[in-house]
Amino acid sequence: MNINIIKEKIKLHKYYLITIIIMLIIIIIMSIFLLTKENDTFTNPYEVKVKPNDNFLFLGDSITDFYPLEEYYDNLPVVNSGIAGNKTTDILSSMQTRVYQYNPTKVFLLIGTNDLDSNAEDIVDTTFNNIKEIVGEIRKNRSDATIYVESVYPVNATIENNTVNNRTNKKIRNLNKKLSSYCDGEVCNYINLFDDLIDEEGNLKQEYTEDGLHLNSLGYVVITRELLPYMNE
Repeated sequence: MNINIIKEKIKLHKYYLITIIIMLIIIIIMSIFLLTKENDTFTNPYEVKVKPNDNFLFLGDSITDFYPLEEYYDNLPVVNSGIAGNKTTDILSSMQTRVYQYNPTKVFLLIGTNDLDSNAEDIVDTTFNNIKEIVGEIRKNRSDATIYVESVYPVNATIENNTVNNRTNKKIRNLNKKLSSYCDGEVCNYINLFDDLIDEEGNLKQEYTEDGLHLNSLGYVVITRELLPYMNE
């Protein structure tokens, strides 16, 4: 048999083996964190207790828009109010349709990465001030809602054909630092997901993304694991 054919077969077997291992890891993780059906009711690992009027609103851009909430929070009252391409100003201009109409009891806000695609010198401060305004408007108009501000997720510009553009982890870290300090004043609750998603170089882990910006299924499993406990607060 031609030696090149043998080498190609070996490479192909290795590829299949790696693919199978990755799929098994994903299946195991999903089996742990997805809800399981018991006696026609659903129970998740954190036994989230839901009140009749509860609405858990996820507010943000494409990272929220592409988050298959029904798969990860089955039978929980989750609402996806993410729109691809959104910036902080887009949310501010549509608070009624994006937030108030749902009368949320919890709001998980993830916004800012599209703002940071700008090269403007003051973009971090501008984005931070807009997020503060979003939080302030929710507090004023839905005072009973608990607000969780998620850290902006890291990016990875080293991935081939990435869509990171002008976003940098330096800008993201600076914004997250401001958000963390702001929420420490008990205005909102800061959730640091940035550190759960980075590799040793401080970039978004390659196994969590296909384009260096958006999360894949495994990435969403990671953040679901971190967000679920907050639904029981």
